[in-house]
Amino acid sequence: MIDESALLESKTLRGSVLDRTDVLDKVKALSLLPDGMHVTTAMVAAYFGVTIEAIRQLKARHREELSSNGMLTLQGPELARFKSDILSRYPGSYPQPRSSLTLYSRRSVLNVAMLLRDSHVARQVRTYLLDMEYLGRAQPVDNLPLPDTVLLDDRIDQHITHILGKTVVPMFNALIAASGEHRRELIELREDIENVERTLCRHHRRISTLEEKIPADRVRAPSRS
Repeated sequence: MIDESALLESKTLRGSVLDRTDVLDKVKALSLLPDGMHVTTAMVAAYFGVTIEAIRQLKARHREELSSNGMLTLQGPELARFKSDILSRYPGSYPQPRSSLTLYSRRSVLNVAMLLRDSHVARQVRTYLLDMEYLGRAQPVDNLPLPDTVLLDDRIDQHITHILGKTVVPMFNALIAASGEHRRELIELREDIENVERTLCRHHRRISTLEEKIPADRVRAPSRS
C-alpha cells in the first residue's frame, strides 16, 4: 500500500483523489461560509490546526495547483459583490474588512490536506484517502470475459462522467453563485450529481480491473452466431 507521504510528492497522485472531498468531513467537520461553498484562509488554518501564516506560505508555493482546484482571491468589484451578497442575507457573517479575500472550495481544501506536512489532521486525511483507494482496488472481481455491451457501458460511463465534471457541475456552481432563496436546494442537487460522478468513476475502475484480468484477444474477439 502507498504511504500517505507519497501524496506530498506526487501531483499526479493528488489529482487522482481530488474528487473525494467527502473525506474532509469524515476526518473533521469543515465549517463553510454562509454561501455553503467556500472557506477563508483563517477557516482553513483552524480546520488543520495550523497558523494562518502556514496556509499563506503554502498558498504562495502552490498557487497554480490550488487555483486550478478552486482557490480564488477576490479584489475590487468582485470582493464588493461577494461582501454585499453575504451581508445582505447573513448580517455580521462577513470576515473583517480587507482589500482582498482568498476563498477555498472544498476541493482546494482537500488539495491543501495533501500538501500540508505539519498537521495531524492533514495526515489523517491523506491516510484516509489512501485507505479508501486501497480498499477500492482490493475488492474481488469475477474473472469472467466481458461482453461487448459491458465495454460499451464503460465508454458511456466515461462520457457521462466527462459531461458531469466539465459541464453540469460548473453550471450548478454558476447557478449557486447567482442564486438567492434557492441556494440550499441547488447545493444539494450539485452534491447529488457529484455522488453520481463518483459512482461512475468507481464503476470505471472496476471495469478497468476486469479488462486487465482478461486476455486481450478474448476481449476483442468477435461474437459467433
